[in-house]
Amino acid sequence: MALLHETPERTRVLLMKRAERVGDPWSGHISLPGGGYHAHEDATLLDTAIRETREELGFELAPTQLLGNLEPLGPRSTGPTPIEVTPFIFRCVEPPEVVVGPEALAAFWLPMDVAMSGALDEMYTYPGSQMTFPSWAFEGHVIWGMTRRILDDLVAAAG
Repeated sequence: MALLHETPERTRVLLMKRAERVGDPWSGHISLPGGGYHAHEDATLLDTAIRETREELGFELAPTQLLGNLEPLGPRSTGPTPIEVTPFIFRCVEPPEVVVGPEALAAFWLPMDVAMSGALDEMYTYPGSQMTFPSWAFEGHVIWGMTRRILDDLVAAAG
């Protein structure tokens, strides 16, 4: 889920730093709020996005804030269980009060104009490998991988 906060000066997107958890391949990474679909709790993937945001960042999204969704995509490597992510895009007039839950260590707003300007561009080298990925470095956070790809798709969709 991507939550946009738009002002006349700029558009920002809410990101979070995931909690460190053993066995979680995205442990400690910067991400958009979101997580797994649970058939017993979620009637739709949109319900999943709303529930996961509430669990991770402590606020409720309203369906009226929904702008739409991007095309589904998957991580470059998924391990034994392949996954697919459908990013839903929401907009807020006022930024919500964020209260991080047990799945998140922190949350912050990334100004999209700064990210798109090239000022934050870096290459990220995956630990223990020689694989490099385009990334943004912002206030001590590295935004790379699927999160960066989703944000690139968001920028492309916005024109």
